[in-house]
Amino acid sequence: MDKIQINGGRKLRGEVNISGAKNAALPLIASAILVNGKTCFTNVPDLMDIKSIKLLLEDLGATCKSSKGSLEVDGSHIHKIEAEYDLVRKMRASILVLGPLVARFGHAKVSMPGGCAIGARPVNMHLSGLEALGAEISMDHGYIEAKANRLIGNEIYFDTPTVTGTENLMMAASLAKGTSILRNAAREPEIVALADALNGMGARISGAGTAIIFIEGVDSLSSSDIAIIPDRIETGTFMVAAAATGGDILIKDCEPDHVGSIISKLKSTGTEVQTYQNSIRVIGKEIIHSVDIKTVPYPGFPTDMQAQFMALMTIADGNSVIHESIFENRFIHANELLRLGADISISNGNLAMVRGVEKLQGAPVMASDLRASASLVIAGLVAEGTTVISRVYHMDRGYEAIEKKFSQLDADIVRIK
Repeated sequence: MDKIQINGGRKLRGEVNISGAKNAALPLIASAILVNGKTCFTNVPDLMDIKSIKLLLEDLGATCKSSKGSLEVDGSHIHKIEAEYDLVRKMRASILVLGPLVARFGHAKVSMPGGCAIGARPVNMHLSGLEALGAEISMDHGYIEAKANRLIGNEIYFDTPTVTGTENLMMAASLAKGTSILRNAAREPEIVALADALNGMGARISGAGTAIIFIEGVDSLSSSDIAIIPDRIETGTFMVAAAATGGDILIKDCEPDHVGSIISKLKSTGTEVQTYQNSIRVIGKEIIHSVDIKTVPYPGFPTDMQAQFMALMTIADGNSVIHESIFENRFIHANELLRLGADISISNGNLAMVRGVEKLQGAPVMASDLRASASLVIAGLVAEGTTVISRVYHMDRGYEAIEKKFSQLDADIVRIK
């Protein structure tokens, strides 16, 4: 099993290019199920999760052709409506095939999904939404089954904004008869990217990026070419790494408007952030001011950046409080940061008090989930001595060749086979 070894203490310098967004690519690739033809994707990141959803679509009967940075999915030969456990268990986003399958074929059977152990993340809002669209839902032996001759448009209210729920129901409603309205919908850039792609296929969706999305159902969707948007979490990860190491890096091929909350918090730490049309320059300072963080749905501070920011706060001047309001059980990385010399205490399960220390010290640590692995990389980059991170398969789910990108920024980081 691969490990990442880091000899810390170097300031990051240079330029880095951001890959396509995993969290945008997965629903977009799932949307190819809706099309009786070819959908071509570009700027596709080379990640384990992308390989997983490709295997899932191929098992359903789709033909997938990959080349560097691109993927062609031909959904005209899909003949299977069951997403099996062995393919779904590795990745929670597999639930995204449920809506498209029942919308196009009138029947779907999808195993309950797996993924990172960062909280329950129930799919009840996916299911209640499909029921509102006229689907008959049953659950048996670990599988969700949905049936409908044709989905019927309806008004759906989410108790809390759900990204995958909004995406699933937006795809399903695209082929429903009549108008659907999604209220209290998620507003993330990935939602807008999916709506834009579906509209390019012939869907009629408006309001994406706001709390109310309107979908006028159509009879069919057609082939389209889709470019994956830049990964805002990868962007934020490199921004925080530059700040933590006191470095100076130019982050290219990104979308500054998608990381506004991260930019704001970094500026509050004293870090210099310069934004351009498709790039961001981050210049770290000798003193990092402590700031408090509360994770909230977009456009607020993202839960997927909480672990990385905690790593930054471990070496800040002062104390900071980090409030995780999205997922329970998402402070597992704190124990690993303690092994590196951090001073962190957890209360009530979702509040972390981080007391900045003068320096971290390298040690063997273990990644518990995708974003936790990124926080340990950042901590290792600033720690004295050698840090070895195990279970980096978590990182490979969401970061494309992260050790190579950091190495190009003058970090002493290698992958150990």
